[in-house]
Amino acid sequence: MTQQPHIIGWGHTRFGKLDAVDAEQLIRDAVEPALQTAGLQAGDIDGIFVGHFNGGFLPQDFTSSLVALAFPELRHVPATRTENACATGSSAIWAALDAVQAGRVKRALVVGFEIMNAVPTPKVAETLLRCSYVKEEGETPSGFAGVFGKIAGSYFERFGDQSDALASIAAKNHANGMHNPYAHMRRDLGFDFCRNESDKNPFVAGPLKRSDCSLVSDGAAALVISAEPNGNATVTPIRWRSHTQVNEFLPLSRRDPTRFEGAALAWQRGMDAARAKLDDLGFVETHDCFTVAELLEYEAMGLAPHGQGARVILDGVTRRDGKLPVNLSGGLKSRGHPIGATGVSQHVMAAMQLSGTAGDMQVGNPKLGAVFNMGGAAVANYLSVLEAV
Repeated sequence: MTQQPHIIGWGHTRFGKLDAVDAEQLIRDAVEPALQTAGLQAGDIDGIFVGHFNGGFLPQDFTSSLVALAFPELRHVPATRTENACATGSSAIWAALDAVQAGRVKRALVVGFEIMNAVPTPKVAETLLRCSYVKEEGETPSGFAGVFGKIAGSYFERFGDQSDALASIAAKNHANGMHNPYAHMRRDLGFDFCRNESDKNPFVAGPLKRSDCSLVSDGAAALVISAEPNGNATVTPIRWRSHTQVNEFLPLSRRDPTRFEGAALAWQRGMDAARAKLDDLGFVETHDCFTVAELLEYEAMGLAPHGQGARVILDGVTRRDGKLPVNLSGGLKSRGHPIGATGVSQHVMAAMQLSGTAGDMQVGNPKLGAVFNMGGAAVANYLSVLEAV
């Protein structure tokens, strides 16, 4: 088996609505701590991989070239940008892993970033909806929230009202986000607020309320990935036990919208490759773009049979003090969801847990953790199983 690469440094900006933020400065703010913790200078990097969805959020495209503007020492280092909807950050990580494992790159810098609030909210919804199958879903009201509203509606119709479970997921993730200094919204909303419709929490699409939807965020995160640990690093190196990608049909009409079958296959293959079981995991960072997504992901990861995901959260399994804490960082729901940064951010959060440097987010001394990031409605499914070295 090919030697798995290591995360040897990481950085993360605050996520939120960042007024008049400059892309080069955002990149710099994420990369500087990544290099520092890795014990490296910019000139030690020999491959750059940028995850940036864009899609019209910024007038500037060709953003792989911006890293060298932030760090002139990287002027002649090969740089590539990837895009894979909401899994854009993970696609940049995967490209870096391929380059490192192939021996072409020794030390790779991965940067995920997004500036979403430079355009009005209707433009954000229009842009994100293009991550659906536009021929069939491009006129969905309420944008991508409408797509997941239909998924939630189908699930409710088949398995009954899941509002208590969705509100519990939202409340859990907001409570967890209180401990995350990088989170967009550090506010414990509580179950009652998330469960009940109100002027501040109206229905947005189908059975989904505002509290069921992730935030429109700006932010960046960075990783330094190396074939070997670096003795000068100031953090514990984190190694991949396995990394897996499984794709799925883009149109919802071609699959059962109440099942994330591609995600389930990613979990099955990834855990098999890692020679691990769910009981071995200390935590999971998963893609809760909408609360119903986390619910279906419980089933995809094997915590409950199809149609019974609600019992996972209602029984407390995935709470901070549960058997398998999920989204200790607050998830996309509280931490925020700057599209290109999300997958990288999830890996930073996992690395912090495994290295014991997560501060108030830290829970115990986990040896193994997993990150699940998906693009679209569980179309591009990425799973990392990570361990401290």
